[in-house]
Amino acid sequence: MRLTRTQLVSAIRAAAGDTELADLDGDVLDRRFDELGYDSLALLEVAAVLRRTHGIVLPDDAVVELGTPADLLRIVNATTEEVR
Repeated sequence: MRLTRTQLVSAIRAAAGDTELADLDGDVLDRRFDELGYDSLALLEVAAVLRRTHGIVLPDDAVVELGTPADLLRIVNATTEEVR
């Protein structure tokens, strides 16, 4: 299963909620998480949501080092491809 942009944005919303700083419906894949108002704790919660909703397990240290949603989407899809 490949995670889509829509599924990723849904996980981000579920984990940290929509902030007033960012429009998550816009083109946010290449914007830095800190620009979107999300810190490392929020990224760990995103990883927890992905684990609960999609069974995707990511190492915490890799998650907190990600810069953009596109980075997260790449690592998630690379990880799920390795599991196949």
